[in-house]
Amino acid sequence: MKLRWFGHSAFEIISEEETRILIDPFISNNPTCKIPVEELKADLIFVTHGHADHMGDAMEIADRNKALLVGTHELSVFFSKQGLESEGMNIGGSLKFDDIKVTMVDARHSPDIDFTDEIIPGGSACGFIFQLEDGRRIYHAGDTGLFTDMKTVIGEIYKPNIALLPIGDRYTMGPEDAITAAKWISPQKVIPMHYNTFPVIEQDPTIFKETLEKETSIEVIILGPGETYKE
Repeated sequence: MKLRWFGHSAFEIISEEETRILIDPFISNNPTCKIPVEELKADLIFVTHGHADHMGDAMEIADRNKALLVGTHELSVFFSKQGLESEGMNIGGSLKFDDIKVTMVDARHSPDIDFTDEIIPGGSACGFIFQLEDGRRIYHAGDTGLFTDMKTVIGEIYKPNIALLPIGDRYTMGPEDAITAAKWISPQKVIPMHYNTFPVIEQDPTIFKETLEKETSIEVIILGPGETYKE
């Protein structure tokens, strides 16, 4: 498994069977990402909510690669109206793509599509649990504040091995709440995201890492934009 971060909340997962998954591919307008959007390939593209910094280049990449777009029912309807192949789902539901299972989980954040002439309802903000072919589980929290289901549902039921958590504050959890979230979820590894893209979400991830690793056995992996973590 390979997990590449493009900055902000944009990730690429390449599974053991070489399925290429993109999550919130905010690339071309992402000031921290130096990878040309034209280079990205995908089989599946997941969008956590309709904000421009998460929708990003999802539709362009999907169209070029004939990839499947996945999001809430409302986002799926929007994608379909653009002539793109899409699948809708909702909180608590799961879809299978060959031997990969994806479950949509809650997130606490505003969800609407904000880059059109008028704001369009986008359903609910969400996160995703990706269960890969070997059973490894990756949790992408999306944009969210701290909420107790991180402990009672995501941590105790889904038990992710890796958690991708926002730490930027202002629009999502800040580092202190993200530390609490990590303790509740109790994964083996955490990768911080949604920080340092813009001045208003500037954070020092090393403080988050040092604090969480001092207080728990969780390993924090800090990636630079474009860097890859492999297992």
